[in-house]
Amino acid sequence: MGALLSKARSTVSATTEKTASSTPASKMSTFQFYANAQTSFQPPLIANGNAFLGDVFSSQELSPDTPISAGFYRLAPGPELVYTYTYDEMKIIVDGDFQISQPDPEVEGGVKEVDAKKGDVFFFPKGAVITFRTRSGGLAWYCGQRKRDGA
Repeated sequence: MGALLSKARSTVSATTEKTASSTPASKMSTFQFYANAQTSFQPPLIANGNAFLGDVFSSQELSPDTPISAGFYRLAPGPELVYTYTYDEMKIIVDGDFQISQPDPEVEGGVKEVDAKKGDVFFFPKGAVITFRTRSGGLAWYCGQRKRDGA
């Protein structure tokens, strides 16, 4: 299997490498690829001078009624970001740290809080109000059931 995956990677790299901005809707029936996205994709600033978020890919053109969009969220040290989700989202921490919290009357102190690190995975349901903080900066990959740039 490893040899097959290696061969597939080299073929994809040589023939179908795309960036998020150059993917035409007519090619959406084939898989899409963004080389080194974790280090080369720079999400735009969205809030507070320290919160950055950008979609790398979206299925909006292919599935306009049920799109999913995925990309990177980066938070630099500074003000916290409080976000109310209007869609379901999965997030995996790929670098750095986050302190992620949510009001929760079911837990002692009334706040559910996690010190998140690389490899941790989260599910944020529609309607959740989540606070993101970081000590040293963090980078996360997300996939949400929403239109492109709909965060």
